[in-house]
Amino acid sequence: MKALISVSDKTGVVAFARALHELSVDIISTGGTADLLRTNGIPVTPVQNVTGFPECLDGRVKTLHPHIHAGILARRDKEGHLYELQQLGIAPVDLVVINLYPFKKTVRTPGTSHERIVENIDIGGPTLLRAAAKNYKDVLVITEPADYDAVVEHLQSTVKPPDFHLMLAQKAWNHIAHYDALINDYFAGLMKGTSMPEERTLTMEKVQDLRYGENPHQAAAYYRDTQAGPGAAIHAVQLHGKALSFNNINDMNGAYALCRLFDRPAVVACKHANPCGVGTADTVAEAYRLAYEADPVSIFGGIIVANRPVDLITAEAINKIFIEIVLAPDFTPEALECLKRKKNIRLLKLANFGAPEGPDYDIRRVSGGFLIQSADRTLWREDAMHVPTRIKPTDVQMADARFGMQVVSHLKSNAVAIVKDERTLGLGTGQVNRIWATRQAIDHCIEALGEEILDGACMASDAFFPFDDCVTLASKYGIRTIVHPGGSMRDADSVAVCDKHGMTMIMTGTRHFKH
Repeated sequence: MKALISVSDKTGVVAFARALHELSVDIISTGGTADLLRTNGIPVTPVQNVTGFPECLDGRVKTLHPHIHAGILARRDKEGHLYELQQLGIAPVDLVVINLYPFKKTVRTPGTSHERIVENIDIGGPTLLRAAAKNYKDVLVITEPADYDAVVEHLQSTVKPPDFHLMLAQKAWNHIAHYDALINDYFAGLMKGTSMPEERTLTMEKVQDLRYGENPHQAAAYYRDTQAGPGAAIHAVQLHGKALSFNNINDMNGAYALCRLFDRPAVVACKHANPCGVGTADTVAEAYRLAYEADPVSIFGGIIVANRPVDLITAEAINKIFIEIVLAPDFTPEALECLKRKKNIRLLKLANFGAPEGPDYDIRRVSGGFLIQSADRTLWREDAMHVPTRIKPTDVQMADARFGMQVVSHLKSNAVAIVKDERTLGLGTGQVNRIWATRQAIDHCIEALGEEILDGACMASDAFFPFDDCVTLASKYGIRTIVHPGGSMRDADSVAVCDKHGMTMIMTGTRHFKH
């Protein structure tokens, strides 16, 4: 038997090659791998002795030769193939052991030049893997050091599992596809062309297996987008608590997506991926109090995300109820000690909170395919925003309108957010009509904070009001600011209600459906 070994990651390769030698496998190798094996007393045939051609172009060409690829691709069940090998003086290659130039590590190293990145694009390695994986019935193809022991056991055993070769081939194809997609991602990032190309390949790496998905009968795992930026929540480090679940991660994502928008100290409480309370203030402790008071019922068993380090005062307040997760840029030592008193709470630190997240797209799985869209990152365009009512908004009302639209853009449609002093009072989410969302938001506010707090509040809607019923209802409770995209055929009816009751209306021209 013959094995071709050429690896960038040298982990375990000496012991593996020694085991192959003891099994009377002849080893062909290249460059640094050959030097390493030879230094450790393992007989090696340099690849140029097989090809009759020296490595050239600074190592860019080593194994791209018929004497190598014919030995890999020849089918052992075809007499014609074996006869041709004999006539050409080519020996079959039975094992191909390859892992590729460290492109991913190179491209992720800050300050790496484009030239160095390009030089770490492997050409010969993927070609060898493709050849071996194509001829997998006759050739073992090994891409991971983790498989070395299993390959040795397979060679030593008299009982050969029928799918062992196939399993290794599938790993090789997956390895090549992932590698090529990373390269494509890099070059796509250099271009300024369409964000919706005719063909698209997404690359992911498993972070961890999860106990189950949304429900116990569903399998699940957590994957990292290979283009994830430093501010992506997937980089959060867990400091305490049991493993995250599918629902934990999904809910945390919804809270983080909103909390990262605010400049002031902010806290977002989230339940089932919908914010249930949002507060901004001069301190994180006050922001938490406001978020809690907005919905003290729903926050129980929910997710807390803060955009400032959590201090002891905030930690003591959080510990008064059951919370699944707290995510923050950091925790003071006293806060961490306090929160750790609860065994089941998960504490996560995201040092680069608010930094770029990475790809600016949103993807949804649908039956038989995917929907991909650019992410909803435009709150409104100043040139599209206008005020159609006689009464114009004050600076305070404009601040609440902006805050309200930030919140409502992260609620499931149909959605309405009632806010005041840059905190939420009541939220209406996921309703099949807008009047139900409005009633829900008002009812939640009254139940949690009392009806009087609605006086002077702002109501934000993710889409236009098709009728004047929502604005009319808001006017009855003293709400004085309405903000919505506008664009309904009956906008004038809603404007008339505002003018009648001394309210101001802001039309943003930007819709925020979230289905």
